[in-house]
Amino acid sequence: MDKIPVYFMPGLAASSRIFENIKLPEDRFEMYYLEWIMPEPHEPLTDYAKRVAANIKHENPVLVGVSFGGILVQEISRIINVRKVIIISSVRSSLQFPRRMRFAKMTRAYRVFPTTLMQKVDWLAKVSFGNNMITRKLNLYEKYMSFRDKKYLDWAFEMVITWSRTEIDEKVVHIHGTADEVFPARYIHNFIPVKGGTHIMIVNKYKWLNENLPRLIEG
Repeated sequence: MDKIPVYFMPGLAASSRIFENIKLPEDRFEMYYLEWIMPEPHEPLTDYAKRVAANIKHENPVLVGVSFGGILVQEISRIINVRKVIIISSVRSSLQFPRRMRFAKMTRAYRVFPTTLMQKVDWLAKVSFGNNMITRKLNLYEKYMSFRDKKYLDWAFEMVITWSRTEIDEKVVHIHGTADEVFPARYIHNFIPVKGGTHIMIVNKYKWLNENLPRLIEG
């Protein structure tokens, strides 16, 4: 039986090292990793998705995306045929954004957001993961969040806030932590809950993911 190709896309500013503890049975799956690339000036997310999709070398792959990477793999699935899309700590629609993100879109506040400060790991950690673990987890953020070019951050922040999909694709498998600080679970429905999982559960809830991802991929 052919192995199932599974492509992993990290979250905003993160490298594929966030998946270092994710292990799938080697007799059934082949794991591949996508990385962020520099966007072109004013590049739409759809065009960016096409460029990232060019790095996918298998037919009908499984796509797994975290946070903004979850949004991106949903856009890629509109371009190529996929076996399955799984998102982690992400959203399936802009209607699932918390109020602060919807307000930022309405007021275009993202245009004046200080992304220069986001290049500093503590600010990037705060924006991406919330306040509660910054002092304890700076080393983790420094390790995993390595793509911090200001042009990329300006573009990525705008692409997240202005994502306009309102129709949910019910075929997308959505895994979400009940304690997610960035995309609070109360705004989301029809997801697979991970009790106590935060926005960084790809790092600290990897045992749950290793146990359940094979079934979710093949199911």
